[in-house]
Amino acid sequence: MLAVAGRRQLVGCLALLCLILAASAGPLSSESPFTKGRVSEGIRMGAYDPYGTFANDAKISIEHIFIPWQDVNLASLDAADKYARDRARTLLITVEPWTWSRNSKPETSPELYAGIMAGNYDRPIRELCQKAASLTSDVTIRWAQEMDLGNDRYPWSEWAPVEYINAYRHFVDTCRAVATGIHFMWSPRGEPNMREYYPGSDYVDSIGLTLFGFQQYEIDLYGKDLSLPERLGPSYELVADLGKQIYIAEFGCHGDQAYLRRCVDEARSAAAKFPKISAVIYFNEVETFKWPGSHGSPDWRIMSKLFAELPP
Repeated sequence: MLAVAGRRQLVGCLALLCLILAASAGPLSSESPFTKGRVSEGIRMGAYDPYGTFANDAKISIEHIFIPWQDVNLASLDAADKYARDRARTLLITVEPWTWSRNSKPETSPELYAGIMAGNYDRPIRELCQKAASLTSDVTIRWAQEMDLGNDRYPWSEWAPVEYINAYRHFVDTCRAVATGIHFMWSPRGEPNMREYYPGSDYVDSIGLTLFGFQQYEIDLYGKDLSLPERLGPSYELVADLGKQIYIAEFGCHGDQAYLRRCVDEARSAAAKFPKISAVIYFNEVETFKWPGSHGSPDWRIMSKLFAELPP
């Protein structure tokens, strides 16, 4: 469905207009290839879906949206709330602590951290959380995802673990001081050192991992296609003992037809091998950032021409 301003892809589009267009366009069918077929008992399916592909898919129960905290129109969350509520879905809101505006220069990593800890962002945090708490939908906030990347993709992924923990706790504490009923997701990329960034069980209601299946990248790096257990196993084992619901908060597949079918089928049955996985949320968009080397930006959209041609 909707990208309230669109994960930097649709910065020039008014958020409410994007929602209306996504909702009115409708999917190619009422059930997408992602949810068609067997789904593990108890596992929930969700989507970040700026094109409305999953608009009429009753198996989707989590609506994922991305917003920045510096230039978001909070009124647009009302449209997101209605879209989710009309479809009996909960809302997962990824809040990225920077600007998406092309006219504003993002703060450096040290500037952002210092500003958060000095309380410079307390007002927008309070306004965001008060708005989220006023929505009818059940809301989970996923703040500053993939902090364990250890590179400059995001300013917050350059922070030391103690800095991230301090900033995450400041966000949650500030939010809880003015709003109730909001759940909080801690969402690492899934790197070997991700536990170093864990802010503590009192600050985490669920855990979200990122998992993409990119066939050519896997062949170039490992010499073969990987299975879901090979992709997910190491990071899952690092958080399985934390006593929290585990989500695959961003999931996507890109490759030939056989690879796509296997990749998606394994995700639908993920709980069979990983019983603490409670939801898989598809990222139905072209990748925002280029992958290493010459791999470019893979197209994760599940209704791309290649995937749409798969037999039922």
